[in-house]
Amino acid sequence: MTSLRFTPTALALGFFLVITFILCVTWGLLFPHTSFQQALLGAIFPGFAWLSWTSFLVGLVEAFLYGIFTAAVFVPLYNGLTGWTSKASAKA
Repeated sequence: MTSLRFTPTALALGFFLVITFILCVTWGLLFPHTSFQQALLGAIFPGFAWLSWTSFLVGLVEAFLYGIFTAAVFVPLYNGLTGWTSKASAKA
């Protein structure tokens, strides 16, 4: 079984969360009566307030960093568990 590499996984997750953030902000602009979404984005992204260019850029950077953090936790876990389960199945 092949192991995950950190850099491609981190970039993919970072850009995935950036795209998701942009879609959420766009949805909030198209349907402004959804104040729950605006409050949720403010809770998830510290420093984000609806809506200025500065807070939008802060949200983009934080979304990307959340993707990097997720990869930093997920990749070693995945690689470790893959190695552990492949060793366990080889012994059986």
